[in-house]
Amino acid sequence: MSAPREIPTEDDLNVIREGVRAVVRQFDDEYWLARDEDGKFPKEFHRAMAEAGWLGITMPEEFGGAGLGVMEAAVMMHEVASHGGGMAATSAVHINLFGPHPIVVKATPEQKARWVPRLIAGTDQCCFGFTEPDAGLNTTRIKTFAKKVDGGYVVNGQKVWTSTAQVANKIMLLTRTAKFEDCAKPTDGITIFYTDLNRDHIDVQRIPKMGRKAVDSNSIYIDDLFIPDEDRIGEEGKGFSYILHSLNPERVLIAVEAIGIGQDALRRAVDYAKERVVFDRPIGQNQGIQHPLAEKWMYLESAWLMAMKAAELYDRGLPCGAEANSAKFLGARAGHDAAWQAVMTHGGFGYAKEYHVERLYREAALTRLAPITEQLIQCFIAEKVLGLPKSY
Repeated sequence: MSAPREIPTEDDLNVIREGVRAVVRQFDDEYWLARDEDGKFPKEFHRAMAEAGWLGITMPEEFGGAGLGVMEAAVMMHEVASHGGGMAATSAVHINLFGPHPIVVKATPEQKARWVPRLIAGTDQCCFGFTEPDAGLNTTRIKTFAKKVDGGYVVNGQKVWTSTAQVANKIMLLTRTAKFEDCAKPTDGITIFYTDLNRDHIDVQRIPKMGRKAVDSNSIYIDDLFIPDEDRIGEEGKGFSYILHSLNPERVLIAVEAIGIGQDALRRAVDYAKERVVFDRPIGQNQGIQHPLAEKWMYLESAWLMAMKAAELYDRGLPCGAEANSAKFLGARAGHDAAWQAVMTHGGFGYAKEYHVERLYREAALTRLAPITEQLIQCFIAEKVLGLPKSY
């Protein structure tokens, strides 16, 4: 649970919407289509968001951030997702919001002063080395190991799906400092570091993928990486508890990003249905076109309500695990389904890059897979909400 925050008014949230929209609308469909083609990180967009102050929306005020909550961050990321950039746009800035939360929660004042202002300014770009190929979502089974030596640690191991490692100069790295079998609890012996991404000791290999081409995903191989003591976050062996602070906010943000993509696709489908004339009438006059689009609108709006409920609970310092996980599930489903319906509404042209809906469909697919699968969310609800026996 978080410390309670003052809940923003609708007017407060509208100020954020308008401010973010003013930046995002500088980058049109052709910009994002070009990034989908060439795979280049959207550095111009990232820079514009940093210069407007949005990268620090959830960061502490004493270091130049706005110190706002999940509700404000959700509105920001929903707006980012709603104007053609899809997950390429959201992922370029999303990582700055709650990804570095272990720094905010557990770093020393000296560490915060050293790290946070550079993240807010966009001077430093951070990637996250958490997931491993053999562990997946079972984080306690990671094998990347940090061996204690004089003045720091030497790390060896492998990570996968490390986003932005092609352009990052910093890495937040989750390691074991005690072997799983030597720990009293599975969550013991895990330590977090925030350090330089030293490419002399970290081999970064890009993973070609279905969508979000402009924000790279990578396998990384760590060979005798030295990390000084001053780059360790919090206590040795207590890192698992530190990452829990950011899990529910992350689920809310992924939910609203998926919803934003779905609403963007839905708007395009509606516009096309009004304009496309077949058999001397707009196809949007046909209930076979109308009804699926109306249904997708209802699902998107319902998912938005769940996401904002979860965000408000978090900001009030109340338990929100069920709501945050449900928001992620419902938002991703609604966004993905709306994007597919947009493709179907366009017919053959929906398959063409010219109309952008095929790209939005590919972008939305990611939200159903990460950062947690739909199946594990269902397991969580079954066990924690319905009281059924644990199934895994």
